[in-house]
Amino acid sequence: MSEVLEATEREVREEDVAAIDELRAVYGQIREELARVIIGQDDVIRKLLICIFSRGHALLMGVPGLAKTLLIHSLSDLMALKFSRIQFTPDLMPSDITGTDILQETDEPGRRAFEFVKGPIFANIVLADEINRTPPKTQAALLQAMQEQSVNAGAHAFRLDPPFFVLATQNPIEQEGTYPLPEAQLDRFMFLIHVDYPNAEEEGRIARETTGDRTVQLEAILDGPRVLHFQHIVRRVPVPDHVFDYIVRLVRRSRPTLPDAFDWIREWVQWGAGPRAVQYLVLGAKAHAVLRGSYLVEADDVDAVADAVLSHRILTNFHAESEGIDSREVIRRLLKACRED
Repeated sequence: MSEVLEATEREVREEDVAAIDELRAVYGQIREELARVIIGQDDVIRKLLICIFSRGHALLMGVPGLAKTLLIHSLSDLMALKFSRIQFTPDLMPSDITGTDILQETDEPGRRAFEFVKGPIFANIVLADEINRTPPKTQAALLQAMQEQSVNAGAHAFRLDPPFFVLATQNPIEQEGTYPLPEAQLDRFMFLIHVDYPNAEEEGRIARETTGDRTVQLEAILDGPRVLHFQHIVRRVPVPDHVFDYIVRLVRRSRPTLPDAFDWIREWVQWGAGPRAVQYLVLGAKAHAVLRGSYLVEADDVDAVADAVLSHRILTNFHAESEGIDSREVIRRLLKACRED
């Protein structure tokens, strides 16, 4: 096995090592620049960049005040890309996202015609802020754009310019005034990233460094063509067969209806992850391997992204909730069991 991995790594080094090293260097520059405005949250930043370099969308979940919106806005400042922000509210309509026909004056006197005015979805980076503050009807306006990178509005059909990312924030569904995201909407997000409170040291720095009159201007590091180039490089990273097998086993073992499901999966899980989870585990593991400086994927790279990929795709039942078991605990046990299986 080790000889096969070494041969594969040598093959990659000959062709793509320069590009991978360049991506690794850019990752370091982005982290260094973001540290000027974001204190802590290293894991969140890494997962956000994994999504971007994997052509995926990310959903950040955490209580208000954890700098989720600031992080996404700051990240957009580091990329010379078109950015738009949509503030989701209960009265937001689908046409407020996609755009609508507006009656306009024409060059001919006294004659009017409808003209389609594009909505904020027509950007490279779309910040969907507090996405679960609006009803599912409006949330669904993002579905086609996220999956197909296109928008159909009335008689109009448009392709969105690549690269295209939806980076959304979400408040915990237990809070008042929130609407649960439909499963079809959740499944379009590559990662669900849990944003936790800062530790004591980081919170002390926040108190000292963010309450003065200092203004930070971030410099753009990436543009569209370089992002697309790095996305192409990530997809070229090789994955050994035993890692593919591990990913497929991990996802299939999350499904309680299969004959070889673990007893505790049948007891706690209502339904497991689908095939899209397999795709995102592979892509996430590839990007994680590159960002840590490797030229091929290992099982540890899969484990590093498993929680973000699976936590919104594994639904626990009432029995699990009554015992204090959530999807993240199921994933931890699943990783351990599949490694030992």
